[in-house]
Amino acid sequence: MKLSCIGCGPGDPDLLTIKAVDRIKKADAIFTPTSKEGKPSIALSIARKYINESTTTITNLIFPMIKDKDLLKVQWKTNSQIIADTVHSGKNCVYLTVGDPSLYSTWNYIHNELKKKHDDIDIEIIPGIPSFFAFAAQAKMSLVEGDQTLGIVPACYDLDKIRHTVASCDSIIFLKDGRYFDSVIEILSETGFSDNSVITIAQDVSVDEEILETKKLKDLRNTKNPAGKYFSIMVARKNG
Repeated sequence: MKLSCIGCGPGDPDLLTIKAVDRIKKADAIFTPTSKEGKPSIALSIARKYINESTTTITNLIFPMIKDKDLLKVQWKTNSQIIADTVHSGKNCVYLTVGDPSLYSTWNYIHNELKKKHDDIDIEIIPGIPSFFAFAAQAKMSLVEGDQTLGIVPACYDLDKIRHTVASCDSIIFLKDGRYFDSVIEILSETGFSDNSVITIAQDVSVDEEILETKKLKDLRNTKNPAGKYFSIMVARKNG
């Protein structure tokens, strides 16, 4: 009884690993996360070219974007039980997730539930390319060098926490929610980033709709945010 969790990378199907493609092609049942009923799964859209839909069952699992932990825990338990039941039926099962399974992934909630209640299931985790590595490759830039430190901020809700992280690191990666990048620009100025610090912003990394811009901090003040989508990235470097 085996379940493979596959990191699907940032968006380009060609960036999946050979092992990931092999498991997807051999799957009898594929599970993929989405935020609400009827909304397409990003992970599924990445992996779809490798799926034989005539022989593979595809199940969308709902992971609602809410802050109520009690309701979320109920959903995590429900989703993990659906997967466990399918694995126990003898099917070769795959769970898809965007990016890498270990980095801010829905997989972590599923994995915790399976470990607690279904430890008979053999779990294989196949890593994927995180969006910020694809981002750095597209921008042809290094994220950090030598003894420089790197900070990763998953969302911009707690601005005080962001100030602390920004003040402590040489480079900062801001993930996910580009709608808050305007606020971050001001924080950078307040925490030691100079006018000439290099800021690179992108959305839809590694796909045809990709937007990528590199500017200095001073040029981004009082300008319209180029990345307004949820899945956006900004990298700020104190020393260009």
